[in-house]
Amino acid sequence: MKKAFDRWNESSLVLRILCGLILGVVLGLTVPQVTTISLLGNLFVGALKAVAPLLVLFLVMSALARHQEGKRTNMSRVIFLYLLGTFLAGCVAVAASFLFPITLQLAVSQEGVTPPDGIGDVLHTLLMNVVANPVSALVDANYIGILAWAVLLGVALRKASDQTKETLENIADAIAQVVRWIISFAPFGVLGLVFTSISTLGLEALLSYAKLIFLLVGSMAFVAFVVNPLVTFIALCRNPYPLVLRCLWGSGLTAFFTRSSAANIPVNMKLCQELGLDEDTYAVSIPLGATINMGGAAVTISILALAAANTLGITVDFGSALVLCLLSAVSACGASGVAGGSLLLVPLACSLFGISNDIAMQVVGVGFIVGVIQDSCETAINSSTDVLYTAVAELSQKDRKKETL
Repeated sequence: MKKAFDRWNESSLVLRILCGLILGVVLGLTVPQVTTISLLGNLFVGALKAVAPLLVLFLVMSALARHQEGKRTNMSRVIFLYLLGTFLAGCVAVAASFLFPITLQLAVSQEGVTPPDGIGDVLHTLLMNVVANPVSALVDANYIGILAWAVLLGVALRKASDQTKETLENIADAIAQVVRWIISFAPFGVLGLVFTSISTLGLEALLSYAKLIFLLVGSMAFVAFVVNPLVTFIALCRNPYPLVLRCLWGSGLTAFFTRSSAANIPVNMKLCQELGLDEDTYAVSIPLGATINMGGAAVTISILALAAANTLGITVDFGSALVLCLLSAVSACGASGVAGGSLLLVPLACSLFGISNDIAMQVVGVGFIVGVIQDSCETAINSSTDVLYTAVAELSQKDRKKETL
């Protein structure tokens, strides 16, 4: 039994995940009535979501507590890349909507959800999350609040004894080991998640929204395979695709199925470690990226808002389109602090064109229908670029040091 378990762990995780994906599709099409298979996916995502808040808290605290004065962490460079990437993603979505305009059949509605009233509401939510009670932040998986408290406690613990710092690091290592155990069961989780999607919606259910799905996925793919590599090339002056594809393969693939940037934080931490990045940087940048690096969300917000404008025959000029790019980028950064994620920020973007909230919420309803694909691709882009931009920031700094020598 132990030998079989060891061989299972030694085999390629990606290959195991692909096997789980194929089996999930087959079971979803052949035995959709066996709903207990969905439990595998729920358990896997639930376990990741349960351990991720503790991992973020102790990793960030430990990294900051043992940080040596004067040592550079490249965080300013990482944050700049996060914001730049989110803005460029919004620009891509607006350009794609102008090149391939689409209209929607607004015959659905989404009840029981409340979108933010304006950008002030989004910023208010973000700021209140920062000062949230640390216990409630852990219970509610409020990663902005967790990150804020981890930073404060980590800085305060810099004056602590070496024994205290070592204990903190040991706790962080223990939680990381638990995460590795959970990730080893990813193939079974993917099997359950794919089975749920196929058995619930079927392959035919998404065909009526194929054009919208293609525009969303195509825009995100352009960001992933053109925009991100271009930013990487400018920063590193080398072939960007080995690093870009490594991040998509190692991070984007699992994020696609878990559909949660927060749940994918442990995966990204492990990938950063495999890439040999500085833990003092990625222990902070990865949790931060899960809250503000939302290029996929900017794509979703922009495309659905412009689809609503096209449906109502509203003409969008260049100035309004540029404002939409900025608005979608800023709103996307607050997506993780709003219940419902990026879709509930669509009415905020729609208000830019004078579209009523009733109609905007119908657009949100369409977003929920295509969400099985849209949200998966969005999360894959968001999560993989967390690792990519962290790596780009560190590697570009190393290249500059070599040039000066």
